[in-house]
Amino acid sequence: MAAPPIRTTAKAPGAKLQGMSTAFIGLGAMGYPMAGHLARAFDTLVWNRTPARAQAHAAEFGSAAHELSSLAHADVIFSCLPTSGEVWEVLRALDGQLEPGSVWVDCTSGHPQAAREQAAWLAERGVHFLDAPVSGGTNGAEAGTLTVMVGGDAAVLERVRPRLAFAGKVVHVGPTGAGFAVKAVNNALLAVNLWAAGEGLAALKAGGVDLGAALDVINASSGRSNASENLIGQRVLSREFPATFALGLLAKDVGIALDVVAAHKGAAPLLGSAGGLYRAAERVIGGSEDHTAALKLVEQMNDVELS
Repeated sequence: MAAPPIRTTAKAPGAKLQGMSTAFIGLGAMGYPMAGHLARAFDTLVWNRTPARAQAHAAEFGSAAHELSSLAHADVIFSCLPTSGEVWEVLRALDGQLEPGSVWVDCTSGHPQAAREQAAWLAERGVHFLDAPVSGGTNGAEAGTLTVMVGGDAAVLERVRPRLAFAGKVVHVGPTGAGFAVKAVNNALLAVNLWAAGEGLAALKAGGVDLGAALDVINASSGRSNASENLIGQRVLSREFPATFALGLLAKDVGIALDVVAAHKGAAPLLGSAGGLYRAAERVIGGSEDHTAALKLVEQMNDVELS
């Protein structure tokens, strides 16, 4: 059977779509600017657990803050929540209200198994599901240059692609759950690179090396990574640790990556070590701290300060 059409298509240049056909659920550090790009291009309903956050978004971007139930009637519903558990809470709250033929696009860094279960649950109600987590951080969200990795029906993706106003790159990576799997592995690699760079710099600091100079060399050499180029100098050596991506969420993502490995009875000892280290850092440093603050545990272990 052919997939039911989305009721409203792309806007004309300089105009917004009418009928409030786009909705965005979850206005956190990433969701807030992502929904802002949507609101500039489409008539967009927004909802957040804290209503004042949604009202502020409406004032800043021209979206429309509504009760959650009002968002159920949109053609395309985006969600960007901390975990798949919160997505389940919202789905169940909207049970019986969602429009058949609509598309739910989950930008949460969720769990692949949850994606498959949620897709099946929504399919029983005539709703399509895409797992579409994003990468690029808050800077990418604000600039509208996020990379979106999408799991699910490629034809459904093509139908909603014009709505991805916050994206600089959109890649279909496989069936339902594949988007979440790629995001988890990507973030696990971030975790490994960040920790490894921290350990190396801690050794250099203990030996009296100027870390700014060391980073200049590393970033022009084979040891460079996104962590060394864009995170450690700006957030760790500066001692700023700006709250952008929570340490607890990174630890969660490494755990999901390990579940992906376990699902295929694979072996990933390095990722396993990273999982334990980041759970320890979450407990010792605090899960609400920026993920780069994990290196404070490296500092404690080596009795140095990375500055």
